[in-house]
Amino acid sequence: MLRHFRGSIVFALVCFALAGWYGWSRSHSFDAVFEVLWIVLVLSVLEVSLSFDNAVVNATVLKDMDAVWQRRFLTWGMAIAVFGMRVAFPLAIVAIAAGIGPFDAVRLSLRYPREYERIVSSAHVGISGFGGAFLCLVGSKFFFDREKRVHWITVVETQLAKFSHIPSVETALLLLTMFAISLLLPQAEALTFLTAGMMGIVAFVAVEGVSTYLELREEAARARGIIITSGLGGFLYLNVLDASFSFDGVIGAFALSNNMIVIALGLSIGAMFVRSLTIMLVHKGTLAEYRYLEHGAFWAILALGAIMLLSARYEIPEALTGLIGAVLIGVSLGWSMVHNRREAASGD
Repeated sequence: MLRHFRGSIVFALVCFALAGWYGWSRSHSFDAVFEVLWIVLVLSVLEVSLSFDNAVVNATVLKDMDAVWQRRFLTWGMAIAVFGMRVAFPLAIVAIAAGIGPFDAVRLSLRYPREYERIVSSAHVGISGFGGAFLCLVGSKFFFDREKRVHWITVVETQLAKFSHIPSVETALLLLTMFAISLLLPQAEALTFLTAGMMGIVAFVAVEGVSTYLELREEAARARGIIITSGLGGFLYLNVLDASFSFDGVIGAFALSNNMIVIALGLSIGAMFVRSLTIMLVHKGTLAEYRYLEHGAFWAILALGAIMLLSARYEIPEALTGLIGAVLIGVSLGWSMVHNRREAASGD
């Protein structure tokens, strides 16, 4: 297990060293150093706890990719996750919302962190619409599948599989849900929510389209006897999925700190451990060993997507979001272990 997390541990030590140096440079006191280190630690643990279901879902995609693209997911993907979602994304929100340039957004985040936090938080409705719509479609795709034969919550999943014969039924249900939630919002926020939600749907369709196109090209190349390294489509899909999972974590981090550097360090440590956990799940074949673990992860994604959509109107604690995902995955894991014992007993 240690070999899977060796890189994450080294990365975490470097981030904690940077956090300690940053805390000392601000006030030259050990109290400030310990405060920054503590916040970075809590943020990293929060990111891991909220993203465990993300690791399981990532593993379902990653297991079909070759070793080259798995390594790129840890290297290139990590750079995208850290600098893209944890740093560039909040800065882009501030720059667009305040009508300022990127360098001015950086200065605002460092000199006026409270105003920076206010502007990022004000974009919550749009983020909820986009991220919630994308995640709901990711989760729905797993259950609205006519070829799906293994069911965990049988009474529900069998019916969803039957309805999959209706083209785009999951998109229609999502649009109706978004419309119902928009009726609870003020007019300006409702328009923002619906627009962002539709962009989330478009993003999902675009990523699916690119992935399908690349897969068809790879299959055609193999048919001609060309040896290729497969995985670009899955790599793109994983990074968009990771970005959607990161929305609530980035916004929720402001409950602990409004300092851009501290938030980026803490969430980056958590993101690195989640990636290492994903690789471990793939290499150990955990998804194949535990029959319903994948089901629990996709139910957790659906729950997270629904919570993100509802959070445009209602304030939902981050702890509840993480708890729901952990419970669903934990129950599916326990159910899988019971199934394995029964299989072993019947075999004996």
